[in-house]
Amino acid sequence: MRKGLIGILIGAALSLSASALAEKQSFDSYVEGLKKESVEKGYDTALIGKAFSNLTYRERAVKADRNQPEKRLTLDEYIPSAVPDWKVAQARKLYDEHYDDLKRIGEIYGVQPRFLVALWGVESNFGKFTGNYNVIEALSTMAYDGRREAFFRNEVFSALTILQEGHIDIDKMKGSWAGAMGQCQFMPSSFISFAADGNNDGKKDIWNSKPDVFASSANYLKNAGWDDEYTWGRQVIVPKNLDKGLSGLSQEKAKTLAEWQALGVRRLNNASLPDVDLKAWLIQPDDEYGRSYLVYGNYQSLMKWNRSHYFALAVSHLADRIKFG
Repeated sequence: MRKGLIGILIGAALSLSASALAEKQSFDSYVEGLKKESVEKGYDTALIGKAFSNLTYRERAVKADRNQPEKRLTLDEYIPSAVPDWKVAQARKLYDEHYDDLKRIGEIYGVQPRFLVALWGVESNFGKFTGNYNVIEALSTMAYDGRREAFFRNEVFSALTILQEGHIDIDKMKGSWAGAMGQCQFMPSSFISFAADGNNDGKKDIWNSKPDVFASSANYLKNAGWDDEYTWGRQVIVPKNLDKGLSGLSQEKAKTLAEWQALGVRRLNNASLPDVDLKAWLIQPDDEYGRSYLVYGNYQSLMKWNRSHYFALAVSHLADRIKFG
């Protein structure tokens, strides 16, 4: 009886699955729907025709989205691989080469230049790896996949806005499988909100113009609450009996450096914490058995860029090594 019931349930599930597959419209039909909505939103018809011409469903992009690797490395393993000596040397060389633009842009937006170079290095290896996907095609594919349709559908229209404003030609609008674009890997909506003209040529070109890349990154951080009076934080030593519940980035877990000092937290060399009236959060991405950090508001800004401790710490460590070697 039980086996019979299981068989009936499996059969029903397979039938529903087959029905769902049969009812799912084709990718071409889905693109036609995007084109129709684009017309309704007032985009130029010639632009729409060109942007959606000959799009192909990019199964490779969907597989990349579904098969993103889980965290397998500890920070002790990850940081040296993400911030190797060769990348530090290249970062310092590029920092010197572009210092005039970096200094000018850093002063405008209130962001230390070393963090702009570090973001550039971590996001795209200083512009070397920006992705070669047609952005409209990649975003349309991800929207059609359906797991985050509303998000990617809106990104399609943001991409059309960028094209209509003339910041980049369609054939040059390349990005990652997820539609992240240019040397700072902005999604189209982030481009619209934060991209900036760093060389005053009337365009916001995060693909080819390094001043625009720096200005766009700086503008993002400024709007995320960056304060160039301070750094990002530091690695620390915590006492073994410290309450595990104290770690985390929620606002209620912020304490002053003096309060962390009183709890027994010390610098990595066992020296006292800085005597500065500054709020900090304790983070332990690998739990209490791995590295511990006290981080400041600027680290919270980096986490708004990418909600990954590993990303934010890679940027932070690279920025420190640009300055300190």
